[in-house]
Amino acid sequence: MNAPQSTQFMRAVRITGHGGPEVLEPADVAVPALRADEVLVQVSSVALNNTDLWTREGAYGRPGNPGATSGWRGPIDFPRIQGADVAGRVVAVGDAVEDSLVGRRVVVDPAIYDSEGPDANPVGLMGSERDGGYAEYVTASAKRVHDVTESPLTDDQLAALPTAYGTALGMIERGRLGKGETALVSGASGGVGIALVQIARARGARVIAISSGPKMDAVRAAGAHEVIDRAGDVAEQIRAAAPEGIDVALDVVAGELVSAGLPLLREGGRWVIAGALGGYDVAFDVRRLYLHNAQVIGSAMHTPTHFELLMDLARRAEVDPVIAATFPLEQAARAQEELARRGHVGKIVMHP
Repeated sequence: MNAPQSTQFMRAVRITGHGGPEVLEPADVAVPALRADEVLVQVSSVALNNTDLWTREGAYGRPGNPGATSGWRGPIDFPRIQGADVAGRVVAVGDAVEDSLVGRRVVVDPAIYDSEGPDANPVGLMGSERDGGYAEYVTASAKRVHDVTESPLTDDQLAALPTAYGTALGMIERGRLGKGETALVSGASGGVGIALVQIARARGARVIAISSGPKMDAVRAAGAHEVIDRAGDVAEQIRAAAPEGIDVALDVVAGELVSAGLPLLREGGRWVIAGALGGYDVAFDVRRLYLHNAQVIGSAMHTPTHFELLMDLARRAEVDPVIAATFPLEQAARAQEELARRGHVGKIVMHP
């Protein structure tokens, strides 16, 4: 079924190479052509993530060369339309897709997986390894769009879910966080951090969150039982808040926090890492692992099973994404600058 637009062109914002916000350029580009198994989504809201900044900057490094300029999983094909997190409406479907999806409100799973199985690993990302949602339209495999028409969440809130809440849920699932356990959340005022606090609290965990002073009240309002000021002695504050230790650390900061925090895990504790805001070069005493049956777990985004669980939460409004600010698409550079300042709590969203 052909796209029902009156024009074959759309507004988009692309990066033309690695660099600062100046490489984000508005452009009129062709509406992406539909493959047989795809749908065309008219973008209502697209949320920003740290991966937008790091992909634009080429900050991910490469195996054996951590300082190399690289996208999320390797070289980027330029120009590239950024934007992993899309909520919108299906306006057309490919020949192999049921027409019943047309008109439905959907969220796109942005992951590119290494297999078709329910526990597949993400090896690419929309907006990095393929064009994304900094545009009026985006295509996606019909298997990767999730009907959320009946969700009471707004389009902005739905767009806030895929990367931040998908990453958070992936961390919680891989860390096997259970009811009654104590969870430590680092970087708690960011998009992933707020998601971790909300989902861990909903799981019945006791949540201890680390945040900066001005944002501590907002993190507490998101559901944290206790909030630690990162400007103080973090390890000492954790000991005071959890004298019997931490069951699961949900960490997007890494850096010195890992070496300081590993001794605070309980027997069989799990330290789950999904970011390196505090630095990627980490040293720790390995005896803290094998003497206490502890684990350090890397977690990149989510599996298809995790994402379906997330969409069920969205349909029932069991998560409540916080929207910090909205921008028109044409102000993508300004929106990314705002994200990089880290003065906000929650998610920044753009409207094409």
